[in-house]
Amino acid sequence: MSGATIDPIELTVEQAQAAFASGAMTSEALTQAFLDRIAEYNPGYNAIIFLNPDALADAREIDRRRAAGEALGPLAGVPVVVKDPMDMVGFPTTAGWSLLYSKTGGVDLMPGTDSPVVARMRAAGCVILGKTNVPVLSHTGSHANDSWAGPTYNAAGREFLPGGSSAGTATAVAASMAVLGLAEETGGSIQNPASAQALVGIKPSFALVPNAGVMPLSGLRDVVGPIARCVRDAALTLDVLAGYTAEDPKTIAGVGHRPKGGYAARLHKEALRGKRIGLYGPGWRNQPLSTEAAVLYGRAQGELEAQGAVLVEDPFRGSGFADLRTPTPPLGEFDARGLESVPHDMQKYLERLGPDAALRTFAEFAAATAKEDAFGPSGVLSFAPSLPQFAACLADPAHPPDLSEFIAVKEAYLELFDAVFAEARLDALAFPQMRTALPPLHGTETIHETTVGEINIAGLPGVTVPAGYYASGAPFNLIFVGRMWSEADLLACAYAYECATRHRRAPMLQAG
Repeated sequence: MSGATIDPIELTVEQAQAAFASGAMTSEALTQAFLDRIAEYNPGYNAIIFLNPDALADAREIDRRRAAGEALGPLAGVPVVVKDPMDMVGFPTTAGWSLLYSKTGGVDLMPGTDSPVVARMRAAGCVILGKTNVPVLSHTGSHANDSWAGPTYNAAGREFLPGGSSAGTATAVAASMAVLGLAEETGGSIQNPASAQALVGIKPSFALVPNAGVMPLSGLRDVVGPIARCVRDAALTLDVLAGYTAEDPKTIAGVGHRPKGGYAARLHKEALRGKRIGLYGPGWRNQPLSTEAAVLYGRAQGELEAQGAVLVEDPFRGSGFADLRTPTPPLGEFDARGLESVPHDMQKYLERLGPDAALRTFAEFAAATAKEDAFGPSGVLSFAPSLPQFAACLADPAHPPDLSEFIAVKEAYLELFDAVFAEARLDALAFPQMRTALPPLHGTETIHETTVGEINIAGLPGVTVPAGYYASGAPFNLIFVGRMWSEADLLACAYAYECATRHRRAPMLQAG
């Protein structure tokens, strides 16, 4: 079957597997259809920065294995994309920075092995189409405007911020240039782009998914998760990503917390019935919603109640939770605590690249990028020196840093969060992921979110789901947030809401 006869728009994993099983479609044909779509639309949206020359060969191998009767998993033969900072053999890890790419005058960081998450996607039989665009060092949750590859545009509207730092992954998935993709978050980089483009994103519990081999911003905040167009696809991807690996010892914390039968096992249309759902209010964060966001959120509350949910107004009122938030100057709303460890985290990342890597230590990294010092007054991480305990870490990146202040605030967040959930008997929170419509792509405003910082510092999971659109055409998403390791329950809530509302619509794209 030729790729020209296949319609990849809004294709789900379930639909692809049904077509593979019936013989109506091969993975090779589907991969070619996505490559054709990339050729048509990627020039105008700049989502994918490196194409995988082996994609068709990888697809043919899956077709061969399927024809031979091998038992294959649900993602086998499915075309996907990977965020640039995730190490993938054969490709430089550039983190969007011209100084880390030889064709823009920098040095190439070529990994000797795949990151665990990339290795797991390969082992699951996914066809990796390529790597996606990010801002320099993944420093912003709003866009990729300063990437060496140029800005990524939002598939929902080129005029809007696309969300960051996983801008390229979100646009590739939203524009149906891949079925799903891998994203990574330190401060909103999964939830923001997923919500900005009417997608499902899973920001997992810290330590559930390995992030070794992913260029870091914070060893105590960074998480890897999927972005997809529907809840089931995201859940199936989390099944592949989650779990212990000796390459990332902290993942031992997640052992015993993965659901039997997988993350898709609890997905059913009645999952919201009887669930107690906490609502956004000043007890969580004293930042009101815009008038239009409040209207859309009000409609979403009615939809949740129609599915049998019991809504609890501002359950954090009087808890002191909102007082824990401390925005980092000069970042406006963003609380960057936890990023003070980045010199040490980068040192460990570089050591993992392998003996043939161009840079092996943080000192070598700093020397190679000195003309654009990331921590200098005009650097993308210029805020870092204001963080507690950063100076000591920078002075000796090889030595494990003292992060006692960050650990104290993390513990305070978790203690208050669990106390409120227990007292209000909550099953989840359901907030508007953004407080306002998306600002323009080229401007001074950033995305105004509701949960970034709080759930990143605490390490809590969140699942975004489309919940409508502003009059401007900008997407409006909910985010379901819950206790540590509650991904399966959050996904079930999101699935029930998705099935009842079906808010996502395929964007109208401009050919490149």
